[in-house]
Amino acid sequence: MNLISLNILNYRNIREASLEFSPKLNCLVGLNGQGKTNVLDAIYLLSFTKSAFTSQDSLNITHGEQMSMVQGSYQQAVSDQPVVISCGLRRGVKKQFRKDKKDYQRLLDHIGLIPLVMVCPADHQLIEEGSDERRRFMDVVIGQRNRKYLDCLATYNALLKQRNALLKQYADAPNPPDDLLEVLEWQMVEPAEYIFQARTDFFKEFEPYFQEVYKVISNQPAEISCLRYISQLQDRELREAYVRTRKRDLILGWTSQGPHKDDLDMRLGDYPLKQVGSQGQQRTFVLAMKLAQALYLADTTGEAPILLLDDIFDRLDSERVERIVGMVQGEQFGQIFITDTDRQHLSEIIQPGPDAKIFHVENGQIA
Repeated sequence: MNLISLNILNYRNIREASLEFSPKLNCLVGLNGQGKTNVLDAIYLLSFTKSAFTSQDSLNITHGEQMSMVQGSYQQAVSDQPVVISCGLRRGVKKQFRKDKKDYQRLLDHIGLIPLVMVCPADHQLIEEGSDERRRFMDVVIGQRNRKYLDCLATYNALLKQRNALLKQYADAPNPPDDLLEVLEWQMVEPAEYIFQARTDFFKEFEPYFQEVYKVISNQPAEISCLRYISQLQDRELREAYVRTRKRDLILGWTSQGPHKDDLDMRLGDYPLKQVGSQGQQRTFVLAMKLAQALYLADTTGEAPILLLDDIFDRLDSERVERIVGMVQGEQFGQIFITDTDRQHLSEIIQPGPDAKIFHVENGQIA
């Protein structure tokens, strides 16, 4: 699916813009802080119903304004009719998200309609931050092709929140409500097991994509990199684990067992990436994960996802950048959006042609 056109009103520092895009390559050029990333974030919003950078919708409305609107027209490979997606934000009011002028009953039902992968400087959090970031990577990939997974994830997280609340409430009670906890635990097991199996199946399919992309962009043997899925459910039955750890969980005040503790093991050779990887190696590793995500989604959904590459060129050496650009301009990838501060830099590494468009961004104005 390609983004044909984008209309923006009062989104961050972009007061008004009406843009038409190339079906293949689109470059946004401008100094830092001018609004390039805000354009990409508006595109991200239309795929995931939320910003890539904040969960608070009001922060995306231009300062001093009361409302914001983002609307995109998309061309599907299987249909001649464009699909129009719009998102309206208003301070103090629930956001309005529509497909062809029809409101969604659940925002969750939109996820996966417009597959998208975003690569940005914040991706380094996959290495630096806790396991929440790495689970989010799994959820974003799997959720774009498996609606039941998102439903199970939402159900499990809601039940987990209830169990944690009970654990905190009765932490010091002489007679904690074992019957209430047991009811919640029984309800949690089914979605938890589905989440675990979906993640297990995903990594069996995903790892060859990661290995191949890493080999290409690093120019090193794929065997040097290792990405493994780690879960408590690999060696225990969850219902029994809840019973066995209930007293400890009451002391802790939170649930210690379940897929919310899953993680990814990221290694170079036999050693943790975070400890032994140089900045270049870490960036290459994470970038390989993201580009592999795009190839995986293209093969498993039958539709190449939109690829957003935000400010990646000044963080990698020129040889790696050339290999990356050469890869994403290939037939395996779909529509691409790239931001950079230097047009000359783009001209040196990107092949010009009728399928490429360059936009200049300055103080929220786009030409």
